[in-house]
Amino acid sequence: MPDDCANVIHQGTEVLRLHYAPDNASLVLRLALEEAGLPYETILVDRSVQAQKSPEYLALNPTGLIPTLITPQGPLAETAACLLWLCDTYPEANLGPLTGDSKRGMFLRWLFFLSNTVHADLIRLFYPDRYVAEEIFEVHHATMADRLSVHFSILDAAVRAEPVLFAPSSALAMYIGPVLRWSALYPKSGSRWLRLQDYPALHDLIRSLETRSSVLSAAAAEGLGNAPFSKPLLPIPPEGSAT
Repeated sequence: MPDDCANVIHQGTEVLRLHYAPDNASLVLRLALEEAGLPYETILVDRSVQAQKSPEYLALNPTGLIPTLITPQGPLAETAACLLWLCDTYPEANLGPLTGDSKRGMFLRWLFFLSNTVHADLIRLFYPDRYVAEEIFEVHHATMADRLSVHFSILDAAVRAEPVLFAPSSALAMYIGPVLRWSALYPKSGSRWLRLQDYPALHDLIRSLETRSSVLSAAAAEGLGNAPFSKPLLPIPPEGSAT
C-alpha cells in the first residue's frame, strides 16, 4: 500500500479500496482521499492489457470505466457519485457543504457541471473515434476545444464569485485540477489549445492546490511531477499505464 496513513483523522475507519489507473479519473478520488486523510488502498487496473474490461473488474463496475471505489456498503462508481459519497460519509473532512447548508445546492450544481459537462466533453475530445468519422477528426477536435474553452470561462467566473466554495480543500478543486491537466496533455496527437492565462482564477486555484501535501502525495504516487496542474507533464507512473 503506497499511501502514508499517518495523518488519518478517522481512527478505526474501514480502509477504502480504490481501483485506479494513473492519471485517469481515479486521480480525482485519490486527491480527495488524501485531502480527507482517509485510510485507503489502491488496486491497479492495468489499462495496457484492458484490465478494465476483464470479467473480474466488470463484476465490480459493469460499465468497465475507471474508477471504482470499494466502500463498506459495496462498490461505487462514477466520479461525482464517489465524491458526493465521501463528502456526506466523512463530513469532518470538509470536502463540501452538507445537506442543509445554504451552499449545498451551488456545490451540487458545479460538481455535476464538472462531471456531466466538462468531463463528458473531455472524453469526446480524447476519443473522437467513438463519436465521429475519421475524416472529420480535426473539425471535431476544434469544436470540442471551443466548447471546453467556454466551460472553463464559466468555471473561472464561478471561482471568482464563490472562492470559499472552490477553496483547495473542496472536492470541486480536486476535480478542477485534473480536468485542466488532462486538457493540456491529451490527446497526445491533438493540437494544444488550452491557455491557462485565459483563466486567472482557475490558474491561481491550481497553483494553490500544488502547495498541499495531499496533492504532492497523490502526484508522487502516480508519477505526475511537482506541478501536475500548472505545468503538466506526461506521467511516469511507478506502475500501470495512463492509456
